[in-house]
Amino acid sequence: MSHPLVECIPNFSEGRRQDVIAAIADEVRRTSGARLLDVQADGSHNRCVITFVGSLTAVKAAALGAARRAVELINMTTHRGEHPRLGAVDVIPLVPISGVTMDECVTAARDLGRQLWESLRVPVYFYAEAATRPQRRWLPDIRAGEYEGLVQKMADPSWAPDVGAPTPHPTAGATVVGARRPLIAYNINLTTTDVEVAKTIARTVRERGGGLMHVQAMGVVSESGRAQVSMNLLDYAATSLARAVEVVRTEAARYAVEIEDSEVVGIIPLDAVADVARACLRLKNFRREQILEARLIE
Repeated sequence: MSHPLVECIPNFSEGRRQDVIAAIADEVRRTSGARLLDVQADGSHNRCVITFVGSLTAVKAAALGAARRAVELINMTTHRGEHPRLGAVDVIPLVPISGVTMDECVTAARDLGRQLWESLRVPVYFYAEAATRPQRRWLPDIRAGEYEGLVQKMADPSWAPDVGAPTPHPTAGATVVGARRPLIAYNINLTTTDVEVAKTIARTVRERGGGLMHVQAMGVVSESGRAQVSMNLLDYAATSLARAVEVVRTEAARYAVEIEDSEVVGIIPLDAVADVARACLRLKNFRREQILEARLIE
């Protein structure tokens, strides 16, 4: 039987100061039972995404340690970036991988949220499967108004935090903690600097705009200055990467724009890559077991 394994992918509001990013990642490295898999930073978004795995106990300890260091080193009063955010520790999702149920991750997420408030005095919202009410399931809804609008948002009783006082931490804002299925964070850069084109495409692509199921999207300016369609694929089995790329390509063509390149943020499941191979190569009866590396790690 495999050991219980949980993935944690916290997003921090720092993508430019490498010493700060390294200090946050080091908290994960020094946590017993946690394995750091990936650190990615984006200067334009001004955020970093850190991916690690371990048992629920180890993952919670690593997340709390990384959050503590982020609260010490990140001052949201001077933070600027393309990506929406609520605080220094913007979001902490827990994802069950093996030997752990979603319910267990929900319980762990809520316990972690309480620890963040008790030890760091950062108020917390719960989202996705850990949400306490329907209007808090979607991360963009919680982020609406961003850090700058937190005082006004929290003054509304319907948007009081799930844990903590209804006032932001003075320099760290608020944090969102939840449990969810694996998602793919995926950015497509366009051959234009007109961000309005990316924003229009994003409105068409995302589920809430009547587009692709289980897809969140927004238009931003990339680190290179190009317009970027930044997406989260919440269920890659329902909407594959290949499908998302094709729709963006088709919509971009309406404005005489092409896809320049794209990037995966963080870790991507092997099955999602296999799905792209099937679609783009028109592979017949292709099975995951035909991938050499997949057989070697069995």
